[in-house]
Amino acid sequence: MKKIIAVIIVLISIQQFSFAQQNDAKATEILKGVSAKYKTYKSVQGDFNIVVENGKNNTKDVQTGTLFVKGEKYKVALKNQEITSDNVTIWTYLKDANEVQINTYEPDDNTITPSQIFTIYEKNFLYAFIEEKTVNGKVLQYIELTPIDKTKPFFKIKLAIDKVAKAVQSAIVFDKNGNRYTYEIKNFIANPNLADTFFTFDNKAHPGIEVVDLR
Repeated sequence: MKKIIAVIIVLISIQQFSFAQQNDAKATEILKGVSAKYKTYKSVQGDFNIVVENGKNNTKDVQTGTLFVKGEKYKVALKNQEITSDNVTIWTYLKDANEVQINTYEPDDNTITPSQIFTIYEKNFLYAFIEEKTVNGKVLQYIELTPIDKTKPFFKIKLAIDKVAKAVQSAIVFDKNGNRYTYEIKNFIANPNLADTFFTFDNKAHPGIEVVDLR
């Protein structure tokens, strides 16, 4: 689940790719456009699909959900659970068990949080423009990000960016264990009205809930 939260994000090692040590101008222009537009939003909401492909046993798991982001706060609503963070505490609500696990929110350098998905390129990455093509009527621009720090658990992220909307359409995270995580953003809504209390968990709204406080 931590990897699913990481938006953020297989088959061959990074040494088999050739990347310039300087980011190319086209990729820079595209990503700056995405970042600049995203930073004009106070909040965002988007339905998404997650496809998790396990490289060891060739299995595939597909999940759908909704992502809400406001500043550094976020909520990820999946079928069987919800993950909510106000950037201080993180609540994981297991719906089937009617249980909530509470932890102190402590992101590390290896975690890609949902609030970073639109601006992830800005720090510690090399990036390169790959191609532009039309998919389902949209012009998509593909960019590959590679971490400068080669100790990261992932070695590549591939972004598909809607050229007209200047928005991330999908992100594929390739990790060093041979797994691939594909995040596809759907039904993007800019500036939904989300109160700060939306990014906390209310035990009283769930009668009989079991609270597991791990702080």
